[in-house]
Amino acid sequence: MTLPMRSQLKYWGIAAAILIVVLWFLGDVLLPFVVGAAIAYFLDPLADRLEAWGCSRRLATAIITVGAILLFILLALLVIPTLVQQTTQLVQTAPELSRNLQNFLAQRFPDVLAEDGVFRQTMTSLGQTIQQRGGELLQTALTSARSLVSVLLLFVIVPVVAVYLLLDWDRMVARIDELLPREHAPTLRQLAHDIDDTLSGFIRGMGTVCLILGTYYALALMLVGLQFGLVVGVVAGFLTFIPYVGAIVGGVLAIGLALFQFWGEWYWIVAVAVIFQLGQFIEGNVLTPKLVGDSVGLHPVWLLLAMSVFGTLFGFVGLLVAVPVAAALGVVARFLVTQYKNSALYLGGDPDGPR
Repeated sequence: MTLPMRSQLKYWGIAAAILIVVLWFLGDVLLPFVVGAAIAYFLDPLADRLEAWGCSRRLATAIITVGAILLFILLALLVIPTLVQQTTQLVQTAPELSRNLQNFLAQRFPDVLAEDGVFRQTMTSLGQTIQQRGGELLQTALTSARSLVSVLLLFVIVPVVAVYLLLDWDRMVARIDELLPREHAPTLRQLAHDIDDTLSGFIRGMGTVCLILGTYYALALMLVGLQFGLVVGVVAGFLTFIPYVGAIVGGVLAIGLALFQFWGEWYWIVAVAVIFQLGQFIEGNVLTPKLVGDSVGLHPVWLLLAMSVFGTLFGFVGLLVAVPVAAALGVVARFLVTQYKNSALYLGGDPDGPR
């Protein structure tokens, strides 16, 4: 006997409310498991590819795990110390950069920087704030026992969760499929397939784009000798998932630093600008069309709204689940619009009759 629609909505509403309550109260506890699940989801296509080449699931998981460990060791030895050092130096030199900017503007635009002017006071205050707050943030993050324990738990729990979920991913998907309501199973499978296409296109695609562009920006800026090139490259690559924001923020930061470092050597400043122009060309014409495609269906405004709302409500865990939830809601919204257009409410008569 089929349940009435009102009863079905009630049960699904209760399930959604329980999920929200769990995220609200157990967000910090769930963080390692959410991160581990995201890593397993990201690596599942690679494991499937290795299986297609003749490896067992266990062997594929072992190969991926060993590769990830080697990559982490390489990053820990070569990249992370330099990144931390450059970030600390950038925070410490912020007041000096602010003074240099004031002197530059004072020479060319003396009216802008009067002694009692708002702009001069703002720049001085901004430099001091960055130094004080940035130093406090780094010191707190590095010395806080709670933060240290949390980081250690992340480094211990996240890999274990990711490995186990990657090993059992296909079995978990099959088990969930068995638990779907039989009446709605085909529709739910189609919705899940559409959500997976959206997520795989955005998370895997944009994640790969961010990684490639971040590496390119960092290496290129370090090759031209920019003092904080690694930090700028990481920031620009991380923000690439928001269209144009990564290039604008990274470009302004890099060119601003290049003006102070290479003033008088205009060709290096031009080189920094060309690096970001070339990065934008590669992203728009090669990486994004190949790795992401045009059917992601996540508008940047919708994505930012979801991240803002979930980040405010559930903290860092909310930021992590914002993208999949936004993708799921987008797919469901498009499904409901299709159903609405095929309904009597939209057609104004019998939906199965002539149109």
